[in-house]
Amino acid sequence: MSETFDLTTAVYAKTAVGQQEIQTRSLGLSPLVRRILVVIDGKRSGSELAAFLSGSGDIEEILAQLLTLDCVEAQVRAKPMASPAPAAAAAVPANEAAGSSSSEIPGLPSADSRSAKDNEMARNFMINSINSIIGQNMRISLVHDIFHAETTEQLRVVYHAWASSMSNHGMGAKRLPELREKLFKVL
Repeated sequence: MSETFDLTTAVYAKTAVGQQEIQTRSLGLSPLVRRILVVIDGKRSGSELAAFLSGSGDIEEILAQLLTLDCVEAQVRAKPMASPAPAAAAAVPANEAAGSSSSEIPGLPSADSRSAKDNEMARNFMINSINSIIGQNMRISLVHDIFHAETTEQLRVVYHAWASSMSNHGMGAKRLPELREKLFKVL
């Protein structure tokens, strides 16, 4: 797990393994860890989940255990953007910073000009960069969305979530301009 990943600001959702654990109790979780797993709903951050501990445990330790067991997945909550420096503002399109779901990305050719091979290369690039920089199992829902995006338009819509995830990760933010340049060759 990355040192820059903050367990308390991420929002957590149960995975299929977590759902199964709720029903079967096959992993033998302690009552405290199980209580946190039960209240995870895909809307609460780690710090919000800490309220369910009533001082009887360390939320970061519990979340790390649930992540390791693949019972939950974490999504980094977008941080409020301060007024960026002019160079940084030019590097991130306004609709991307706002979390737009539009397939419009300035500077890219029309989606119709991209082939199925281009789509496959873009899809693989986005999934591999998430897995190698942020870490496997950290953004499973995003990887799922990328994998199931069949058209260029769909890939361009999910691009905004990909770019947001990268910019909220220390190494991803450093490499985002380079990764974006490579991705735009096929997106």
